[in-house]
Amino acid sequence: MPLLAWIILFTAIGGALSAIAASVFLLSPNTLRVRVLPHLVSFATGALLGAALLGLLPHAIEGAGTASVHSIGLALLIGLLVFFVLEKLVLWRHCHAEVCEGHVPHAHDGHHDHGKARDAASASLILIGDGFHNVLDGVLIAAAFMTDIHLGIVTAVAVMAHEIPQEVGDLAILLHGGMSRAKAFTLNTLTSVTSVIGGVAAYFFLGESQQVLPYALAIAASSFLYIAVADLIPGLHRRVDPGSGVKQFVFIVLGVAVIYVSHRLAH
Repeated sequence: MPLLAWIILFTAIGGALSAIAASVFLLSPNTLRVRVLPHLVSFATGALLGAALLGLLPHAIEGAGTASVHSIGLALLIGLLVFFVLEKLVLWRHCHAEVCEGHVPHAHDGHHDHGKARDAASASLILIGDGFHNVLDGVLIAAAFMTDIHLGIVTAVAVMAHEIPQEVGDLAILLHGGMSRAKAFTLNTLTSVTSVIGGVAAYFFLGESQQVLPYALAIAASSFLYIAVADLIPGLHRRVDPGSGVKQFVFIVLGVAVIYVSHRLAH
């Protein structure tokens, strides 16, 4: 199968499956969601760390050569700083709870209208941010596929793992903003498959600039590391009881193990 077909297939499947899975998950009983969602976040944390440190970074260093290790490290650092700035500008939005702190409805009746307007604005903003996010995910997946087909598959799996908890949060915000279920599910699915646009664009751009490919992988690794360390792990630390900590550790290790085994079997 042509490389471009691999990229289109996995960016489309990844976007659609994560949106559909999130939709089904959001329709499940509340008790089930409360019980399962923390485990999904823990698993996603392990998958992202494994894909970044066991897959993307080693391939980036290998592609650039040992003489360029410091340049790869610089690209990784720049990527982390860029994602920090993007998140600060609210262009990169990750919500892993059903309603984020900034979107809790106002308690006072006098602020009801203002609260509704803010919720509606938040729903529109989350669609813009999610579309941007998914385009970038498509770029990262394409860069991985252009390095190695098996690395691309592993990267796509890691992206899907962290997309499902995020999409659950996004859907909750859209519904809270006044959208009907049908409209929220449709718009969320459409923004999810924008990853195909990023994948196709990256295929043609990186195909003309092969020397940029290792640095694109380093940026991809920085994205995964930032999401795991700056976004997901702090949320896990909100639960401090020993039982939760053990379960989180187990699912993080499981996420790493799935990526490790997948990568090993692919080679």
